[in-house]
Formats: sequence, C-alpha cells, structure tokens
Amino acid sequence: MFKIDQITKIYNPGTTNIKALDQVSFSVMEADMLIIMGRSGSGKSTLLRIMGLLDYPTAGDIYLEDKKVTSLPEWKRASLRLERIGYVFQEYALLGELTAHQNVYLPGMMLGANGTNFKQKAMDLLEMVGLEHRIHHYPKELSGGEQQRVAIARALINNPRCLLADEPCANLDTISSRIVMETIVKLNKEYKVTVVFVSHDPDDCKYARSVLTLSDGRLAGDLK
Repeated sequence: MFKIDQITKIYNPGTTNIKALDQVSFSVMEADMLIIMGRSGSGKSTLLRIMGLLDYPTAGDIYLEDKKVTSLPEWKRASLRLERIGYVFQEYALLGELTAHQNVYLPGMMLGANGTNFKQKAMDLLEMVGLEHRIHHYPKELSGGEQQRVAIARALINNPRCLLADEPCANLDTISSRIVMETIVKLNKEYKVTVVFVSHDPDDCKYARSVLTLSDGRLAGDLK
C-alpha cells in the first residue's frame, strides 16, 4: 500500500534547522494495521502527514500503491486525498455549523456525479460506528468519543484504501478510547481497510498487527 523510502523532513524556523525525520524507510502492506509509536516530538505526526500527502518531505520518496507520489502537484495530491486516503485528525476537525450527518457526507459531495448516494452512505457509516441515533446532532452536542467516530465515518465516505489516524484517542477517556479503537479494528478486519495510526501509549499496540517505533526522527529498530 505504502512504501516510504529514505524520508527526511527538516523544518527551518529562522536560521535553526530542526530535523523532524531522518532517512526513514519502511513499507505498509495492504490490509495491515500499523501503529507508529514514539515519545512526543519523535516525528510521528510529521510522518503521518507526509504519508497523507498533507506535507512534503525535504528528501526521499513516497509510493502509494506502487506509484511515486512525492512531488505531485497539489491538485493531484488533493485528488488522491479525496479518493484514496482517509485521514482522522487528533482534534476531530468537524465543522461546528454542520450536523454529524452533514459532516460525514460533505466530502462525498466533492466527487460530483460519482457521489450521488453520499447522503445514504453517510447514514450507513454513522450506523456502522454506532451513531445512528446522533445523525442530526451538532459537534457541540456530542462527546469527544462520538465526535471522533463521526470523524472516522467522514474519512470513509469516499471508500479510501487506507485510513490514517493521528493519535485518535489522545483527547478521550478510557471507555471512549476503547470504543474508537474497536471501531478502527472492525474497519481493518471486516472491510480490509489498511490502517496506519499514531500513538504514544504502549497499550495501543494490542490493536495493531505491525509496530513501528520512532525515536528522534529515526526508526528505533525494525518494523515488527
């Protein structure tokens, strides 16, 4: 699904270079469920954003389904994000003026004629994540765990091959975290969605099939 080849990312605030990633290489197989572990500041979120085509590496290459996507123009990257990659943000990133249903089907509208059934599909996805009774509620009326499940449903509206989740449980209590992770596991096992998620909690390794650990922007050992 993904091949990450010698990815380096350097930030340059002023005159000080900060190397967030340093020659990171690994592959993600189709239908895998990979967790990226590491302490705060280890480069986890930076790596996920690069994989999600939300940021560019300073050096190295990214391959998605055997196609090199590193330096594609932004309009092509946006198309791939819309059609091939679902992204779940740590902060949910829901639109407060839209209901749960509207938040989920909004990306489907961007497909135009190809998204004619997006409203019904959004309802089906909300039911799949256990929120069929909350479809007309606004984000402020939902708990953190419910908002994150809405975000997961939204990420799936366009049938992505891969779901990327940046610390999806960081802002949640224990019960909500378990529900969210069980939802993601279900997507991986039953729907064969390739999942890559970031966490700093070693306990989350129990949900993954593969484990990658970052330390100071470099791989700490081999992919397990």
